[in-house]
Amino acid sequence: MTSFDDPAYKVAEFLLQIKAVKLQPQKPFTWASGIKSPIYCDNRKTLSYPKIRTYIRQHFVETINKNFGKPDIIAGVATGGIAIGVLVAQEMGLPFVYVRSEAKKHGLTNMIEGEVESGQTVVVIEDLISTGGSSLKAVEALREKGCNVKGMAAIFTYGFDEAVQNFKRAKCRLETLTNYTTLISAALQKEYVDEKSIKSLKEWRANPSLWGESLLK
Repeated sequence: MTSFDDPAYKVAEFLLQIKAVKLQPQKPFTWASGIKSPIYCDNRKTLSYPKIRTYIRQHFVETINKNFGKPDIIAGVATGGIAIGVLVAQEMGLPFVYVRSEAKKHGLTNMIEGEVESGQTVVVIEDLISTGGSSLKAVEALREKGCNVKGMAAIFTYGFDEAVQNFKRAKCRLETLTNYTTLISAALQKEYVDEKSIKSLKEWRANPSLWGESLLK
């Protein structure tokens, strides 16, 4: 059982408390990709709660210092990683840049907004990791500018095998403040869901496509 004092558990509990994460195995959500999901995550809601965003900011700082050391720059992934990335950069006394999902189609056609120089070390901030595809585009853009990306830190990950493999192939270390396993454990302990729902949540995590197909039967 997860310790109530574990920072990962506390972050998970905060996300559930403010409904940044919603669990609805009986009434699933449909993601933009078309996947049926019993979980919906919008970590931007944490910004509306000063106590929670401060805790998350401090946990980010501790995670970065412990796992990556102090970088030259903090970079946020647009759009979810921008606001929390600024808070982290401010707390660490570091410059901040953000990386667009694609280059602007006018003006300077920048993909990276802010000043970066070849050889600088960077830690990338993200709010949520699904497959990791869009997040790793930001890493690639920074590397193309000659930056040394020390890794990425995110609030939450679903922990999909696809994401694990994508980060491995990209040779990018990923550290998250909390994760799916911890979250559903906290949800059960705090009675957001029952044992039957936990079974369904675990089945979805193991095979999202198959879980969605079973709903149509």
